[in-house]
Amino acid sequence: MPIPLQDTTERLPTFTAYLLSRRITFITIPELIKVIRRTCLEGKKMIVASYNINSFNLSMHLPWFYDFLQSAEIARCDGFGILKAFQYMGLSLSQKYRASGTVLVPSLLEQLKSEDFSFFLLGSKPQYIEKALTRIREQYPTLRVEGHHGYFDKEDYYQNEAVVQYINRVKPNILIVGMGMPTQERWIQRHRHLLDVNVILPSGAVIDRLAGIVPDCPKVISDIGCEWLYRLCREPRRLAARYLIGNFAFGLQVALAKHSHTSSLHVEQKEIIGSQSF
Repeated sequence: MPIPLQDTTERLPTFTAYLLSRRITFITIPELIKVIRRTCLEGKKMIVASYNINSFNLSMHLPWFYDFLQSAEIARCDGFGILKAFQYMGLSLSQKYRASGTVLVPSLLEQLKSEDFSFFLLGSKPQYIEKALTRIREQYPTLRVEGHHGYFDKEDYYQNEAVVQYINRVKPNILIVGMGMPTQERWIQRHRHLLDVNVILPSGAVIDRLAGIVPDCPKVISDIGCEWLYRLCREPRRLAARYLIGNFAFGLQVALAKHSHTSSLHVEQKEIIGSQSF
C-alpha cells in the first residue's frame, strides 16, 4: 500500500549507521521520495540500493557486491531483520525506518503521478512486464512509463547494448531494475556509467507484484516481521536456504559483533544529495 508523501506523524530524522562496516541509511519512505524527487529535479544521479538479510550476507561473500552497496548514495533498510539487528545492538529505531521496496515503488508511482517524471521498468518475464505496464497505465493514465523484460543474455554485449540504448532513448527519470539479487546489482554496476537516468532503484520481485503475479504479504504478517516466513511457505524449495540458513548466519554474525570488543555502533547524520555521475 502506498504511503502518503505528506506524513502527518512526527518527522523522523534521516541518518546513517554502520554494522560490521556496512553503511545503512535509515530514512522513512516519505523522506526518501522527497530525496528522489529532488534528485530528478536537480538533474543529478543517485542509486538507491537496499539492505536486507540476504544482501547483507551476500556482501560478506562477494567483494563486488559490498563495493556496490557502499558506493550507492543510499543503501536503505529494506528488511525487518536489519532493523531488529540494529535494535539488538542498542539503537532505538522506529519501524517506519523500514523502507521496503514493495511499498516504496508503489508509493513513488502514486506520489509522482501528477508530475512530469518518467519511469522505466527493467526485469521480469516478457508477459509479466507487459502486464505490469498495462496495470500502471490503467491506474495512472498521465504517468509516463516504459519497460523491457529481463530475459536477455546479461553476458552478451550486443543484447546489453540494445537494452541500454532503449533505456536512453526513453530517458526516464527513474529506472526500476527487478532481476533478483545479486543479478540486478551486477547489471547496474556494469552499465551504470552508460545510463542516461537520474535514479536507479534495484527492486527484486516488485515488477511481478505490480503485474499482480506475486501477491503482497498481508500487512499484519509484515508488521510483526514474518514476511520471510510467508514467502518461505509460498516458495519453500527456492527460499529455504536463503531464509533458514541465511537468517541463522546473519543472527550469529550480529551476536558475535555485539559481544566483541570492536562492536561499537557508529552513527552519523549528513544531508543526502545526488551525484553528477554514476
